[in-house]
Amino acid sequence: MAQNFEEILGKLDSYVERIANLKDIFLANLVMLSEIPAPTFMEEERRNFILERFTDYELQNCSVDEKSNALAVIPGKTGEGNILLCAHMDTVFPENTDTTVSIQPNLVSGPGVADNGAGLAALVTLPLILKELDLQFNSNIILIGTSRSLGKGDLEGLRFFLDHSQMSINSGICIEGVQLGRISYSSIGMLRGELTYKIPEEYDWTRFNSVGAIVNMTEMISRILEIPLPGRPRTSINLGSVEAGSSYNMQAMKAKLKFEIRSEAEEMVESLAEEIGNLADEMSSKTDSEVTFREVARRKPGGTLFSHPLNSRSRDILNHLGIKPRFSPSTSELAAFIDKEIPAITMGITTGENLGELDESIQIEPLYTGLAQLVALIEAIDGGYTNAN
Repeated sequence: MAQNFEEILGKLDSYVERIANLKDIFLANLVMLSEIPAPTFMEEERRNFILERFTDYELQNCSVDEKSNALAVIPGKTGEGNILLCAHMDTVFPENTDTTVSIQPNLVSGPGVADNGAGLAALVTLPLILKELDLQFNSNIILIGTSRSLGKGDLEGLRFFLDHSQMSINSGICIEGVQLGRISYSSIGMLRGELTYKIPEEYDWTRFNSVGAIVNMTEMISRILEIPLPGRPRTSINLGSVEAGSSYNMQAMKAKLKFEIRSEAEEMVESLAEEIGNLADEMSSKTDSEVTFREVARRKPGGTLFSHPLNSRSRDILNHLGIKPRFSPSTSELAAFIDKEIPAITMGITTGENLGELDESIQIEPLYTGLAQLVALIEAIDGGYTNAN
């Protein structure tokens, strides 16, 4: 273990060089993980692969819990303290997606390679990386591939683990594929919801204002966009997707809008959700159709301060690696740690493009820097250099 934090920084360049020796193993893990379909609630096959890797590396407590999380422990020399590293297993792509991954000299592309194939590959390759660097920590390192994280999953896997684990967690690191330089240490208030407009089969099309689901959903969208948003607290409403209709000559009977409210203030999230719910009730009464508002996921604002040692050490590591830190709030697994008041950050390990698209891609060369960053932060946490006074 390093005698001081400066010693950790001094080893970073050698970490990058030595981690590059594991390129082929990392890429093999990345490809095999990314090519396994894993939509939310259907992560079992990907989970089984992760467990196989954990078992191959002879980790302790390789297991699956009641929410289908994949778990393992790298035991510490003294076992004093527990550092939890997590990466979500699920993707936004449906089960029938062609998940073929393509590898070029410095680029890997394919659905989900960035979110979160690269993060999972970092998680399962970490035991070999630590062996390559001849590192062993005093703390136990708990590795968890989390299930049911995205969308309607609402972080169910990680929340379950934190609620039921017998091991007290000192710090957490959420590993995402992109972007390198990202430091997320706080969560903003968030609500994800769905508005569904459904016309009954016995609907009287001769009545006034009978225009179908698409037109009325468009009106609701216009009304949402007219809602005044404050400059402080910073607040936004993102309209994520609209699904409606089936053909040129058929009147649309159903439309669905998926949206997200974000705000620095929980009260503003609640107020906007209520306003959109009232809009749904008004449209239902006006059109004699079924208009429903459903909450899918919610996050509370919170997190550590910018000056918290975990965050300042993370910045120091990135600056030493020549990477400019990028600060942004998160609505990822970090929110589960915040709810439990556990210091944690979300980090990215490489650069990438086209997230959520079939041609999603990541750069290979920056991976070594991102993985060195991860190792150094674990070393800093283990050494007590991230503890708040």
